[in-house]
This record gives sequence, structure tokens and C-alpha cells, in this order.
Amino acid sequence: MSAFFGSKPAATQSSNTGGDLSKDVQLSSPPEDSISALSWSPAANHLAVGSWDNKVRIYDVTQNPQGTGVAALDFAGPVLSCDWAKDGQKVVGAGSDKSAKLLDLGANGAPAQNVAVHDAPIRTIRFVDIPNTNTPMLVTGSWDKTVKYWDLRSSTAVATIPCQERVYAMDVKDKLLVIATAERHINIVNLDDPGKIFKTGQSPLKHQTRAVSCFKDANGYMIGSIEGRCAFQYVNDKEASLNMSFKCHRDPAVNNTITVWTINAISTHPVFGTFSTAGSDGTFHFWDKDAKSRLKGHPSVGGSISATAFNRDGTIFAYGVSYDWHKGYASNSPQCPNKVMLHPVVADEVRPKPPMKKR
Repeated sequence: MSAFFGSKPAATQSSNTGGDLSKDVQLSSPPEDSISALSWSPAANHLAVGSWDNKVRIYDVTQNPQGTGVAALDFAGPVLSCDWAKDGQKVVGAGSDKSAKLLDLGANGAPAQNVAVHDAPIRTIRFVDIPNTNTPMLVTGSWDKTVKYWDLRSSTAVATIPCQERVYAMDVKDKLLVIATAERHINIVNLDDPGKIFKTGQSPLKHQTRAVSCFKDANGYMIGSIEGRCAFQYVNDKEASLNMSFKCHRDPAVNNTITVWTINAISTHPVFGTFSTAGSDGTFHFWDKDAKSRLKGHPSVGGSISATAFNRDGTIFAYGVSYDWHKGYASNSPQCPNKVMLHPVVADEVRPKPPMKKR
């Protein structure tokens, strides 16, 4: 197990702010409703965007920085998650209509294929590589309190993991699968033995889990909650001393009252292994867990950030600006922004700090 459950420390807040938004580019022809999910192709600068308007849209930003529409997947309800296969040809989406669909962009206009179904909305979907199998597979997490694995050649799940509660967030890296559910349960699965939970526990955060992202080296994960707090957690018990939580996405106190914002999205930089957080306050920040510090904070973008993703080489950071319902139905209005922005990443924003010299 130690090969994939590895090493190192975590992060707290410093004063390194003042990130530049002036070169951020807005994607043309955005979704018509709130943005729920963003996912970049691992093979090209193609971005999948899931939305509450019942679609997954695919944009090519290789030549045109504002994006060119390539294709779309239609659903019978709001889309909650999307992902790409490693070959950059297949895109999946899933959501509130309890189904998942796959579009093969290399299949010469072939229609989308139904690939998964649950008894309740599917909150999250990921492609996974299961050891000793020669086919890409999907894993889905649902509000029906199950996680299921799907072989694309079959319409029935090949395995099911019962969970304690509804699945709220999930991420996978190498052989590490992290499942976060309602009531703050965290389940760890080693994909060498994918049909059962390897380790389970409670989130160190006191309120509902909203986002999870695996470390680049797959030895732990970062989680965020609705209380403006994040935590870095290592899987190996031997590294438990490196676990820590920290406050973020909170406004300074006014009349002894601190405004706390939900953390909607966490993304891992694919090269440096640093992290981004983004929330209802409309700001995003980059963090170095090993140096225990914030690398860069960016000012408000004018609306809640509902989803984020780094492209395959970490040079573009996509973020969706749209109403996230944190103030309920009454606060939604046509004036709320609804757009996808592309932030050109400067290496110094995301590069880890050099280790402190020992005296």
C-alpha cells in the first residue's frame, strides 16, 4: 500500500494576495444556466462544461482563446458532473436525471450512449483505471447512497459499494479513490481491491463536505466544506501528524461578525501538485500544502465561483462564475453572472515554495 499512499505536510493562510485577473478571457456562448462542472481533456485544450441547463458543452480553446463549440450532450435534467477519458476522445456527463451518457468524439457523429443509471441523481462521475483490466471504466457516486463501477461494454454495473449516506463529492488519482458523503463520512478505496472500502472515517471539518481533490502523488486528499474551511488529509496513519485544517474564504470581521463562505471547488495543479480553492465569495486562491501557505489570492470576480479545473499542463485555470444557490431561490436574478472564464496561469502563482533551510 505504501507505494500509492506516500509522504509530506499541509497549508495555512498568509497575506500573499493581489492576483491579476486582467488577462482572464471569457468563453463565448456559455451555458444558459448555472455552471456545475468543468473538466479539461488530458490530450488537448478541450473543455467540457456541465450546466443546470441540462447539457454538457465541449469547447476547443486551442486556437481561439474564447473557445469554439465542438459538441454537446443533452440530458433530461441538470448536469452535475462531467469527465474525460485518457484518450481525449470520450466525454461523460451525469446528473439529476439519474443517468450517465458518453459521447465518443472520434465516432463520426455517432449518438451519445447511455452508460450508467442510479436510483437517485448521480452527483459525480469519473473515468478510472482498474488494475488487471484492459478496458477503461467509469465510477459513479449517487444520492442513492451507492458508488458503482461500469464497464463501457455493459449496461449493468460490474460492482457496487454501499455508502453510509448520499455521495456529495468524489475524486480519483492512480489507485486512490476518495468518496465524501453526507454526514461528513469519508471513504477511501484502493483500486487494487475496488469492490470494498479500504478505510473510512469522518471529515475533520465540522460541516457538510462540498469538494474533494486527490494529491498529485495519490497519498492523500484535500477537502473543503460549507463553513469556509479546508483540510489536507493523508491516507497512511503514519502520516497523520501531517494532517491539518485551515480557514479560508472568510471576510474580515465587521461589528464582530465574520462572513463565512462555502468552498465550492478544489482543483489540483497537474504539474506542481499545489491546489486551488474557490467559493461563494467569488474569489479563488492557490495553496502550497507543504509550505503551509497561500501562494496567491485573487480578488472577487463579481459572482460565486461554482466550478474550477486546471488544463492538462496547468497553464490555464478555468472557473465558472454563476449563482450557486447559497442564498436560496429569492436571491437568484437575471443580473447574476453566468460565464466561464479562462485564467492564464503564471508559474509563480502555483509553483511550490522552496523548502526552508535547516540551521
